[in-house]
Amino acid sequence: MTEVKLEELSDEALLKREKMVSSVTYTLAGMLLVLFCLGLFLTFKKGFTPLTVIPIALSPIILTNLVSIKKIKAERKLRNL
Repeated sequence: MTEVKLEELSDEALLKREKMVSSVTYTLAGMLLVLFCLGLFLTFKKGFTPLTVIPIALSPIILTNLVSIKKIKAERKLRNL
């Protein structure tokens, strides 16, 4: 997958990208938190399940997206948006 250079995006595209990445990241974080809680509940109720590992395995996606949001905000500040 090719990485989009933030410097090449228009102002509108940059703002749209920030909004999209932010909403996806925070939604994913919320869903993984719910999944983690359900996994812990099932672990105490029935013992270890593979469901417990899924949120831990998917958490690097959130970290990557948070770094991307930070870069977008830095570009916005550079452009005075």
